[in-house]
Amino acid sequence: MNGNIMREYQICSNCVMDTTDTQIEFDENGVCDHCRGFKEHVLPKWHPDDTGREMLRRTVEQIREHGKGREFDCIIGMSGGLDSSYMLHLVVTEFGLRPLVFHVDGGWNTDIAVNNIQVLVEKLGLDLYTEVINWQEMRDFQLAFFKSGVPHLDIPQDHAFIATLYKFANKNGIKYILNGGNISTECVRNPLEWLYHGTDMAQINDIRRCFSTVEMKTYPFSNIFFHKFYLRYLRGLRVVKPLDWLQYTKALAQRTLADTYGWKAYPQKHFESRFTRFFEGYWLPERFGYDTRKVQYSSLILTGQMTREDAMEQLKHPAYDPETIQHEFDFIARKLEISSEELRGYFVMPKKTFRDYKNQEWIFQTGSRLLQMIGAEKAVKR
Repeated sequence: MNGNIMREYQICSNCVMDTTDTQIEFDENGVCDHCRGFKEHVLPKWHPDDTGREMLRRTVEQIREHGKGREFDCIIGMSGGLDSSYMLHLVVTEFGLRPLVFHVDGGWNTDIAVNNIQVLVEKLGLDLYTEVINWQEMRDFQLAFFKSGVPHLDIPQDHAFIATLYKFANKNGIKYILNGGNISTECVRNPLEWLYHGTDMAQINDIRRCFSTVEMKTYPFSNIFFHKFYLRYLRGLRVVKPLDWLQYTKALAQRTLADTYGWKAYPQKHFESRFTRFFEGYWLPERFGYDTRKVQYSSLILTGQMTREDAMEQLKHPAYDPETIQHEFDFIARKLEISSEELRGYFVMPKKTFRDYKNQEWIFQTGSRLLQMIGAEKAVKR
């Protein structure tokens, strides 16, 4: 369906996804295609039980074998968020792996995130490697996305995380990347028009060509062919998602981490980043009408961790604190070294989408279909 055509508002009768996802489709019972896709394509192949644990055990043996004689047997990208934190706890305490904990500092860490990473690393006796992104390059890159008018402002941060981690693993001969991504809390994906592919170099280069003012001498770029195909099929690098093979819930993870490490929870998923907290909590819903809580809550509804009624009640309230949002707005402006008035100008400027700039959407779609055909990727709506 064309996103430019107005349609009557409708919300799924089973989850809380609605027509703010302009591509959403409903059946005769009002159930959306996110829900149907989960039931038909994901649920039958998802085994967070003894079957999954045995599959993970065999993979862990392969990781250990690869790590013999090495200081580390795998690498874990660590943001301080719930999923990666709980995964780190499990693979060390239950499966005895020896990961290198890898953190990318893009300039937007919250104090809580820094503390959460530190308490885990110290209590588990692990090494932490931190890669700091050049702030002036990150700042200019971030401003270019503001100036472009698109919704997906988190790409400068997310791209740095992905590219730095994969390049470090490749350079140091680490064959296993452990990823906290999971079906339990992420089975519904953000619509493409909300959060676009973070490794579309055609899009990134076009937006930088139009709006960047700083030469990117050190920022780590990586295209989809490098990390999805070259590293995976030619270099043998494998991404493992342990949480998909285990019984994992948000409540269990929060309780375990708090009791064991003094880990502190965030108000919302991805809020370990000061920028993401502002971007997803305020900018996206207020400027574009895209509330990522609908995706997060719908995932929890489908996996039995939240009722639809509770989700509807929470969505009545904004994700940001109205009393402190001006302070947050001013902080983001100061951090980017612009005035609050300039930032407000980007907020009210004409809205754009990823389709307004050069992009490689067809490559991502084709690659996804090929990976689904060979069983390397689950068929879920994006």
